This record gives sequence, C-alpha cells and structure tokens, in this order.
Amino acid sequence: MRAVVLVDNLTKGTLVAEWGLSIYIEYQGHKILLDTGASDRFARNAEALGIDLGKVEFGVLSHAHYDHADGVGAFFARNADACFYLREGAGENCYGKRWIFHKYIGIHRGFLKKYRDRLVFTKDSCRLIPGVNLLAHHTEGLEAYGEQNHLYIRQNGRYRADSFEHEQSLILDTKEGLVICSSCSHGGADNIIQEVVTAYPDKKIHAMIGGFHLYHTSSEDIRTLAGRIRTTGIRKIYTGHCTGQPAFEVLKEELGDQVCQLYTGLEIII
Repeated sequence: MRAVVLVDNLTKGTLVAEWGLSIYIEYQGHKILLDTGASDRFARNAEALGIDLGKVEFGVLSHAHYDHADGVGAFFARNADACFYLREGAGENCYGKRWIFHKYIGIHRGFLKKYRDRLVFTKDSCRLIPGVNLLAHHTEGLEAYGEQNHLYIRQNGRYRADSFEHEQSLILDTKEGLVICSSCSHGGADNIIQEVVTAYPDKKIHAMIGGFHLYHTSSEDIRTLAGRIRTTGIRKIYTGHCTGQPAFEVLKEELGDQVCQLYTGLEIII
C-alpha cells in the first residue's frame, strides 16, 4: 500500500498545512481517501502532488470533527461518483469545552443533509473491499476519555461526555501485517490497537497511522501510554496532527525509531 498525507499540521516545501488531517491511500489498485482536513487545502495539495481526486473510489470519515470533515464538499466538487463512509453515530453535535463555554467542533452544519445521497453510514464493522475494513470502538468506558479531553456531545439539549460512537478506524491488510489508520485516536491509541487485535486474532499488527490526541496530556501519562503501546508488539507508528510536537518528542524518546513524524506530503510505502 501507498499512503500520502495530503494535509497535516506540519509541512515541508511549498505544500500548505492546517490543523487537520487527510490521507490518500492506494491499495491493490484501489484509491481511497481518509478524511478531508478542515478546508480545500488537502485538494490543492493533491493537485500539486499530481494526485487525481476524481479517481478516488470511496472516502472514509474517521470521526465527526470539523478538522477531518469540512473538506468533504471540496472532495465532492472534484469527484462525481465516490461515496463517503461514516459511522452510524456521526452527527452534527460535537463540542469542545473551554472553561464553562461549549464550542461547536463538529461536521459543517448542513453537510449531512446536503450530501446525504453520497453518504453511507456503517455500524460496528464493515468490509469495504477485500483487505480493507472499518472497525468501530468496542472498548467500554470511553466517555472518560471524552471528559478528560473536554469533548462533548449535545443531545436533547444537554451536553454529555463524548464516548466516540462516531469514531472508526480504517484497517488495511498488507503483507507486513495490518495497518491501522486511526486519524485522532480519541479512544486511546493503545485501546484501538487492542480492539484490532481482538477483531483479527490471527493477524499481526504492523503499523498505526494517525494523530493520538495528546497535545493536552502530561509527559508522565504519555510515557505510560508509550509503555502500553510497546507491549502490543506493533512495529511502526506514524503520528502527527493532534498528537502535538511536545508529545511526539516524548513518544520518540520512549519508542525510538518505531515512531515517525507525519507531515503534509509524507509518503508511506508498506
């Protein structure tokens, strides 16, 4: 498989960056788009890289936050046929809390209605094509992660801690082992790896690609997380976006060359 980061917080050269993530994937002749960042920047970078978004067969939305979903309209403007797969729990109802204030951080309002004919909602797991699957969280108690990270869902006029019923991982089966594309890993990178181990007990886990949502996390907790990741036996970690640079440096100290930095324009060959 080949994965190209179309947008991330960091960049090299002339490609534009933003707070968001989008990854283009080629897998056994198929072309897949994971997330669309927060604007059309991913599409402009794709054009600069010579990647034709019009040939993408389908897209996947990892979760219902603006920095992964708000470029969907730009993608549909460039691709007349591909659908986008969302988890069934995805809605326009995600909020972040700062002090006593709740700020909307969800999918651009009206997108779900505007593009309903091109959206496919999945349940716990879904095979997209042979070797490519979606896996939803099945770890209990994830609302504790939502509370810890000040992430909420507005439901029936009230706010509750997000338990990430809208988040899913893209799993690709390669000769090296399974590759997990987790985008933000709000439910915990170690939990997600274990979910994949449980779902595919006969497969080894080769790599994980995505943000780890650690930019508000203490160094001590990051080191503890690194220890848990180490015990999974995963071989490679490609992380950026919401991981945050200080957290990346701690992961690098703990896991060494096992950890690689995501940036706009990075190409990963597995």
